[in-house]
Amino acid sequence: MSHHPSYTMAVICKYRTLGGIGGYAKARSMPSLMAGIGVGMLYGIAGYVIKENKNYGHETALAASTILAGSMIPRAIKTKKPIPLSLGVLSVGVGVYYAKKIYEYR
Repeated sequence: MSHHPSYTMAVICKYRTLGGIGGYAKARSMPSLMAGIGVGMLYGIAGYVIKENKNYGHETALAASTILAGSMIPRAIKTKKPIPLSLGVLSVGVGVYYAKKIYEYR
């Protein structure tokens, strides 16, 4: 069951990437577009690895959460817009969940 948060975040990042494509067309921000795709893929890979009971799935999800929080929290503070704020809060919550899972397994 611990793969569900990772898959959920992958879907959320996918929809953010669709919005990022519109933002890319407007602002030409290739790093933002690639980061959105990359973080979504990391969450998807982590969910698959966790579901298959392979090594380092929780660590991959924690890394994706750290990357997403590191990019969204400063943006949320700066712009005070709801999308960066919600993604920042969700990534911190999911990151705490996976950090707890890693701690339990060790």
